Amino acid sequence: MELQILELGKVYRRGVVALREITLRAEPGVIGLLGPNGAGKSTLMRILATVARPTSGSVLWNGTDIGKRPDALRRELGYLPQDFGVYPNLNAVEFLRYLAAAKGLTGRPARRRIDELLEYVNLTDAAHRPIGGYSGGMRQRVGIAQALLNDPQLLIVDEPTVGLDPAERARFRDMISHLAGERIVILSTHIVSDVEAVATSIAMVAGGRLLRHARPADLVGELSGRVWTTLHRAGDTADLERSGLVVRMVRRPDGVECRVVSDRAPDPSAEPAEPTLEDVYMALARDGQPVEPRIAERA
Repeated sequence: MELQILELGKVYRRGVVALREITLRAEPGVIGLLGPNGAGKSTLMRILATVARPTSGSVLWNGTDIGKRPDALRRELGYLPQDFGVYPNLNAVEFLRYLAAAKGLTGRPARRRIDELLEYVNLTDAAHRPIGGYSGGMRQRVGIAQALLNDPQLLIVDEPTVGLDPAERARFRDMISHLAGERIVILSTHIVSDVEAVATSIAMVAGGRLLRHARPADLVGELSGRVWTTLHRAGDTADLERSGLVVRMVRRPDGVECRVVSDRAPDPSAEPAEPTLEDVYMALARDGQPVEPRIAERA
């Protein structure tokens, strides 16, 4: 199976540009779509889920243009939107039966599938409680269950961990990781740790542009020898901040530690540091322009 995004663009009313010529190819595994709020992630997810149409470009599912034939993907699509809503007075079984019927799954097959999914998302004991009394994490697990009703080949989850506590976030990441297997999972988020441990590849976006798409290890490797830490007294970081090189600042008892991405040491006291995915994300989001991988340039 294969998902191809070809020069995709989206312009809203009054000339607001949400996506700018995004091209991306996806195969089975977890693709982490990483970018700040307002980067265009949700717009891209809605287009991939056939909920919205692009202004330009196309999306191909196994070679079929979903703009012309959306049903080719909808039969194999599972979608958990960022603003996933529930009927609070229904319990999980009733809610899932309703959505299963909307997807053409009824009778004994529907009941069997719902029982399997409730066990999978660890909601069997709470299956007959009204969803309105669920925690945020439990509601998200209901969301995953409804997205899996048709055993989709493409699973899209948009900002699934917003508002969850650390334990629920970790549990949700584990679930996403186990779901990958022989399907394509696209996980959209602005939280680096949500994709760092589960993504087979990461697509970084900002300002509606695709900045980089590569394996996490390759992205981190591109910053090798370019990350530095330097310690300054509190109130003595203005010049360094104005340089635009700082990706993170941490206040310590002995001053302010600045983490810097630069081709050379920012000052004589700077020490080299091991790069992280967060460094890559912050540096790319800071620059806001697509870049060619340094590894490829050296080859």
